[in-house]
Amino acid sequence: LSNALYDSPRIGKPAQITADQRAKITALACSEPPLGHQRWTLRLLAERVVELDLVEEISHETVRTILKKTS
Repeated sequence: LSNALYDSPRIGKPAQITADQRAKITALACSEPPLGHQRWTLRLLAERVVELDLVEEISHETVRTILKKTS
């Protein structure tokens, strides 16, 4: 019974991006794109997130995963 009540440690790397950071990335994706661009690209979003010091580093694929989970 005690095995059913408690999870064993999970394998894999723990999440590096907090829920607050995810929300800010999603909000940025919904904002106006930078001048000279019609829309945000994943790479542009990743660069801007780092420029805004929301995270130290992030890949465009991580941005894609974050946005995919919110849709």
